Amino acid sequence: MRVTSADGTRIAVYEYGDPTAPVLICVHGYPDNASLWAPVARQLAEHFHVVTYDVRGAGESDHPRDRAAYKLDRLEEDFAAVLAAVSPDRPVQVLAHDWGSIQAWHFVTSERLRGRITSYVSISGPSLDHAGFFLRSHRPARERIGQLLHSWYIFYFQLPWLPERGWRKGWAHRLFSRLETAAGGTRPKPGERSLADFVNGLNLYRANVLPRLLRPEERRTDVPVLAVSPDGDAFVTTPLQTDVSRWAPNLSTQVVRGGHWLPRNDPGLVARLTLEHTRRVAGWQV
Repeated sequence: MRVTSADGTRIAVYEYGDPTAPVLICVHGYPDNASLWAPVARQLAEHFHVVTYDVRGAGESDHPRDRAAYKLDRLEEDFAAVLAAVSPDRPVQVLAHDWGSIQAWHFVTSERLRGRITSYVSISGPSLDHAGFFLRSHRPARERIGQLLHSWYIFYFQLPWLPERGWRKGWAHRLFSRLETAAGGTRPKPGERSLADFVNGLNLYRANVLPRLLRPEERRTDVPVLAVSPDGDAFVTTPLQTDVSRWAPNLSTQVVRGGHWLPRNDPGLVARLTLEHTRRVAGWQV
């Protein structure tokens, strides 16, 4: 189905499992679309009403041209529209990866959505605000410098026209494919991502990263969070993902073997960790 966000952007939504079961909303990152979650969703559909959606600019959702349309507050409005459509009266669980996790940190720390999210599993994606404070912190310099080195591509994505040209000409695909497979990961299937997923999603970085890193906000949440950090992640270091108890006191962490695209490379592990975390939060017997 499609839902309409506050600014008129139409969001494509996909559902798995029993509509009367507890709702789990999965949010994908860059440069993916909702199909990333299909293997995980199929494994969790016997426990949850699993809902995935194409983030604006990706997949079958609308592709706004204005950079400002990709700000975190607009992404929160998309999530709120999905939430209103699939679970208007009950809080939901959230599972997110990469830029989906960056968004979801914004959601769980939002006053507007207080009480609407009961648990959150974050894979390979920090809050940009928390990252801004991390880079200013008294953590060892090797950790902060290490994360900056892992984040080189973020600064590359800020450049005008060159990143778009790299995706259109193909050489950027080859570079990032090598990084995807460096830790034993599998490449996406042909046709799983479109050129629009790569190009439009650049606006996520350009609209949000530098403003949030330079002027971070103190964003807190009491939602129980599980931060999952693959030990072979080429883009996000473990300290950046797990050193957030100041902002999320109900935080638990799990370092696992694997690379950045864990939902694609090991959907069974993601499904198990998600089920265990949500059951702990709900008081169910694991």
